[in-house]
Amino acid sequence: MNLIESEILYEDNHLIIINKKTGVLVQGDITGDLSLIEIVKDYLKKKYNKKGNVFLGLVNRIDRPTSGIVIFAKTSKALSRMNKKLRNREIKKIYWLIISNKFRSNYGEIKGWFKKNKKQNKSYLWDEEVKNSKYGSLLFKKLKNLDNYSLVEVELITGRHHQIRCSFSKIGYPVLGDLKYGSKRSNKDGGIYLHSKEVEFTHPVSEKKIVIEAKTPLTGLWSASLSY
Repeated sequence: MNLIESEILYEDNHLIIINKKTGVLVQGDITGDLSLIEIVKDYLKKKYNKKGNVFLGLVNRIDRPTSGIVIFAKTSKALSRMNKKLRNREIKKIYWLIISNKFRSNYGEIKGWFKKNKKQNKSYLWDEEVKNSKYGSLLFKKLKNLDNYSLVEVELITGRHHQIRCSFSKIGYPVLGDLKYGSKRSNKDGGIYLHSKEVEFTHPVSEKKIVIEAKTPLTGLWSASLSY
């Protein structure tokens, strides 16, 4: 399977879960670049020897410069049930990010009202509710101090547009490489140091507990975090 160096973490008759590489689109956009959903559909066509279209529903999205877990449903029943789990916050989502080690907090919460600017494709965090904003929150804890940097773990309580990126930018510690949200310099691969690390949920059909972990990329500062 050619997943452009992304990998399959889990697959059964209802779900397929991918560890997406930095820089790969999840869905097609105006660039016309090949997307992960197209790649996975092509894989399923070949696997099941189908000439026509195959059903593939997207359960969660992560940004192009972000790496990590993307969940697809292979049946409409699984998609409907997984979407319900998302709405009910029954899918635990853990992210890792790297920021400046001047960040002194060991754990805490970032919450507020998120408003998306569609023209900028960027979100802003407000302390109080403003028009067309949505409430969001996340929990964080520092895992490790690296040379000049800190490795931080986040549990997303809600799933707002660019929530992690916007939240840490708001408190003055943008994700490294994230020029859109205030990082001073970009990364060579065009990605940012944000990785969807783990998901936990009850399977939509079998009702078994599913825990999936995705390894971080093996490049740059991520390699320094692997000893954790």
